[in-house]
Amino acid sequence: MSMTQQAEPAVTTPPVPGPGQTDGRTRQRSLVLRLLARPEVGVFLGAVAVFVFFLIAAPSLREGGSMATVLYQSSTIGIMALPVALLMIGGEFDLSAGVAVITSALTASMLSYQLTMNVWVGVIVALAVSLAVGAFNGWVLMKTGLPSFLVTLGTFLILQGVNLAVTKLVTGNVATDDISDMDGFDQAKALFASSFDVGGVQVKITVVWWLVFAALATWVLLRTKYGNWIFAVGGNKDSARAVGVPVAFTKITLFMLVGFGAWFVGMHQLFSFNTVQSGEGVGQELIYIAAAVIGGCLLTGGYGSAIGPVFGAFMFGMVNQGIVFAGWNPDWFKAFLGVMLLGAVLINLWVRRAATRR
Repeated sequence: MSMTQQAEPAVTTPPVPGPGQTDGRTRQRSLVLRLLARPEVGVFLGAVAVFVFFLIAAPSLREGGSMATVLYQSSTIGIMALPVALLMIGGEFDLSAGVAVITSALTASMLSYQLTMNVWVGVIVALAVSLAVGAFNGWVLMKTGLPSFLVTLGTFLILQGVNLAVTKLVTGNVATDDISDMDGFDQAKALFASSFDVGGVQVKITVVWWLVFAALATWVLLRTKYGNWIFAVGGNKDSARAVGVPVAFTKITLFMLVGFGAWFVGMHQLFSFNTVQSGEGVGQELIYIAAAVIGGCLLTGGYGSAIGPVFGAFMFGMVNQGIVFAGWNPDWFKAFLGVMLLGAVLINLWVRRAATRR
């Protein structure tokens, strides 16, 4: 028997964490940090702050009619801010969204009036035109690889010129003719621009559509394969394509969703005022983009929600009407928007850093 024996290697077992203890690998973030990681939390807190501020600064806002006006103003921005936000999550943005609203309204109005047709014919053709504009933006983007800024800037200029030139050519004026006495007008107005009574307060139907579209967009983002595709192409389109995501289809359909939003808001404007000014819409695209950014969407894509832009649009409506009800100079409106936008970007940056800090 050998006098020497080979020592067996010592086996060390890591200590088992006791109750309520975790090691570094399984440590969970606190509830606060998990909430801060949500893109809509920052804008929600900002919306509450703006709401409370104007309730104090403008006491007349506490009345039901005043709040209905705020919600209406918010809804006309929010309906367009939703598809714009989805597009931004997908990594792109659309500078033609503002004038596309007017293009849609002009198409429906002039086609119906000049050809003496039921207004629903104009509404359907306008939908086709709006979807075609969105599809064109997406197709050019995917075929050329140009930034969406350049593609949609070109579309913006084209539509702006066509809106004015064609309207003058067809009607001899810068506005369309009144279509309120045409067949189908009352039915279309009921769908796009009617009001209903809630406790003696008249609320615009666009508020309901705004909330319905927000719920639908949230469901698509969080519960469908298409929602996963949106986040994937916005995060990294090459990686998304490598795992089978249809990048071209996703981006083109996102631009078409913006076209659908432009059509809906355009129909609302047409059936609210019976006529359309061809030079309107310029600058509105920045409002829609700003509402999405304030709502937590990043210009770099891959991050955001559908609920955030709802609060972002509400902040716009509250500031817009709050300044009026407070009796302040309305020229300060854009200054307030600039402060809101810059503040929202800084808050979102802080929130993201705090949420990812270990």
